Amino acid sequence: MERIDIHPTHEINGRKLRCGQPFPFGAMLVPGGVNFAIYSSHASSCTLVLFNKKEPQPFAEIPFPEAFRIGNVFCMTVFDLDYENLEYGYRMDGPNNFQAGHWFDTSKILLDPYAKIVSGRDVWGVQPDWNDIYQHRGRISFDDFDWQDDRPLDIPLEDMIIYEMHARGFTKDESARIKDSHRGTFAGIRDKISYLQELGVNTIELMPIFEFDEFENSRRHPETGELLLNYWGYSTVNFFAPKAGYAATGKFGMQTDELKTLVKELHKVGIAVILDVVFNHTAEGNERGPTISFRGIDNKTYYMLTPEGYYFNFSGTGNTLNCNNPIVRGMVLDCLRYWTAEFHIDGFRFDLASILGRDPWGFPLANPPLLETLAFDPILARSKLIAEAWDAGGLYQVGSFPNYGRWAEWNGKYRDSVRKFIKGDLGLVGEMAQRIQGSPDLYQAAGRPPSTSINFITAHDGFTLADLVSYNGKHNEANGEHNNDGANDNYSWNCGIEGPTDNIYIQALRHKLMRNAMAILMVSQGVPMILMGDEFGRTQYGNNNTYCHDSPLNWLNWNLLEKEKDWFRFVQYCIAFRHAHPVFRNAEHFQNCDYLGTGYPDISWHGVQAWHADWSATSRVLAFMLCGQHAKGGKVKDNQIYVAMNMHHESLWFNLPEPPLGQAWYVFANTGAKPPEDIHWPGSEPRLDSQSGLLVGDRSLVILLAK
Repeated sequence: MERIDIHPTHEINGRKLRCGQPFPFGAMLVPGGVNFAIYSSHASSCTLVLFNKKEPQPFAEIPFPEAFRIGNVFCMTVFDLDYENLEYGYRMDGPNNFQAGHWFDTSKILLDPYAKIVSGRDVWGVQPDWNDIYQHRGRISFDDFDWQDDRPLDIPLEDMIIYEMHARGFTKDESARIKDSHRGTFAGIRDKISYLQELGVNTIELMPIFEFDEFENSRRHPETGELLLNYWGYSTVNFFAPKAGYAATGKFGMQTDELKTLVKELHKVGIAVILDVVFNHTAEGNERGPTISFRGIDNKTYYMLTPEGYYFNFSGTGNTLNCNNPIVRGMVLDCLRYWTAEFHIDGFRFDLASILGRDPWGFPLANPPLLETLAFDPILARSKLIAEAWDAGGLYQVGSFPNYGRWAEWNGKYRDSVRKFIKGDLGLVGEMAQRIQGSPDLYQAAGRPPSTSINFITAHDGFTLADLVSYNGKHNEANGEHNNDGANDNYSWNCGIEGPTDNIYIQALRHKLMRNAMAILMVSQGVPMILMGDEFGRTQYGNNNTYCHDSPLNWLNWNLLEKEKDWFRFVQYCIAFRHAHPVFRNAEHFQNCDYLGTGYPDISWHGVQAWHADWSATSRVLAFMLCGQHAKGGKVKDNQIYVAMNMHHESLWFNLPEPPLGQAWYVFANTGAKPPEDIHWPGSEPRLDSQSGLLVGDRSLVILLAK
């Protein structure tokens, strides 16, 4: 017997219809047609607008009959559509009253917030037709990808080593030496998977890949003529659709399959994928911004508004998504579930996440419903949830972000402490002891593990590591904003000369400071994150805010890999050393005592004299020893590790603690030594000449292990 719901019940303008299913939202294939469902609580009516692909004018506009509105959802099944050649949108009618928060305008064709593919910016950087009446068009996605047995990897958070990358910048430069059509795309990243394996990272974090408009606020630099774009992508047009311009196959509408293929291939070699997601605002901007989707569908639901009808701007970009409204909360949850279930994404990093904890009037909530919902959602139960625990409205929650036992944080205090310590600032020894232990001062009292701390020294927002040791100040003139943008508190040091230099002594010092930074990052408890290209000395020439440059300034120059092979080798070996030693990856905080009766505390502190750390305000010296018998709470056995850090400008003699009975100290790394003696592959470390002490060079760090 044939199902009755495949039969139309209505006909409008020659189109056969029936009342649709109100859930799930979006456009979905059903027997004989396509089901369209969209929410609006304040719209008085809604019209479905249908286009053939890339056609300037719609071929049909179908008003939803009043009977097709269930609650606040307009739902309709349209039969006999050529869905593979279909683009769709909506017109919404209702009050247009700024102070009341309503922006309904039937002249606008609106993108479905739940569209799974968005066309209109199919090829990166190709100028759109600005006369097009519908710039960002919804399309239907087909669930026919063969995942075989793939699933999210479920790597324990403390075992992750995160590599933050820009999907385009990673391979756009011709020095990437891949097929031209793959440069700057998901396919290009796939071509470089073997490189990521060689480096040793087991997680990539992709800067925003949801559909955005690279032409948002685009402009020519008045002096250089450079076309400045929205390169980073922190301005979402649609939360469910992958960025077409990041796909080599975007012009064919195949971006979904290309991204899924990338995830699947990364998973095959044990590399997880975290997405940087931007739920704090949208591309519609402030009161002068374009109407693309949310504003025209239900402005008062989707955005936080002042009593006068203006947009609150806690994001610093013009508007703020009303994340704790139940409807918006549901959309965020649906979105993350979709990316987890359909794309096998392993976790999410939330940009300006403190906004997600504000109420509709901007006040921080004690128990933010959205953050709690995401923490306890069954589909997201194994997803990594990482907060950028601050926003542009002044809310700073590093150490206090509502966590529900799930949320980790980008630890900005770790970044600042390490930066200041390696350039020799005073008064940091006590603070460094906390950062090295996974910042228990921030997290332990609340029962949060060391892996709460995502440790980083550099990220996309700020200096690269090479620039951190080459510039005292920012140099952002390339965007025409007269160097007024970007952070001023960089805690950087140029080592004597601003920018590039032929001075070999300064070059050597800079490399030594970089080695110090990377070594500290890899021996710290918590989760290390490194920035794309830092492993071979990428520079942005002192620019710490490259958000708008689609140019070699942002593209990874792979030629540096050969030039900086000694530095690359150092980073590679540090990563391998961390993987080899579980004592760096504890799931619980140190107790600073010998709770297993091994004869050594789990962590002990030292200075130039063993067992006597100098905690004074004038100290630039700190050493620590990790007891391998206490690794993972005693569940696994590891080597004893000793790390001596001398950030003083003179060499100092360190007396060593005794290694375990019958063992001796071996040298893994000495940042004061010249390559190749600066580091040794794990397992091939040479024996230390003197077992009682060693000379640690100026501004240098030594890592020993006992065996």
